[in-house]
Amino acid sequence: MERVFFEMVKYYSGDPHQIQHFTKVHDYARMIGVGEKVDCNTMEILEIAAIMHDIGIKPAMEKYGIGNGKLQESEGPPVARRMLENLEFSQEIIERVCYLIGHHHTYKNIDEIDYQILVEADFLVNIHEDKMNETSIKSVLEKVFRTNTGKEYCRAMFGV
Repeated sequence: MERVFFEMVKYYSGDPHQIQHFTKVHDYARMIGVGEKVDCNTMEILEIAAIMHDIGIKPAMEKYGIGNGKLQESEGPPVARRMLENLEFSQEIIERVCYLIGHHHTYKNIDEIDYQILVEADFLVNIHEDKMNETSIKSVLEKVFRTNTGKEYCRAMFGV
């Protein structure tokens, strides 16, 4: 995990906002994963995906001048794949992490617990960073959050 983290710090060198963002998403993903008692393999995939989830912002900004969610999903997996291959992760881990990166702004058809937790962890950070109002927070809590641990964190953090 430390190798992935450091590679992402280097990748976003000079952009402390992005580094702080993925650090927080990783921490929440890990805590939700622990609370939901995910197995070790799932936790490894979840943690890597949480650290790398926004890797597509940089190439999207370079190519299109914007880094919206859909562009992050399309531009991120190829960059993540190269980085993970260089770090010598297994194909199984690379495929799942790339899938999660390529879907982390898609909130329908969430297929596994790692995907659900990644979405929830990202929302916990984005709710604060985007200064969402109480009505929006309640809506996200109702429509997106599914894990008991994620719901507990959201309610406790934002008082909803």
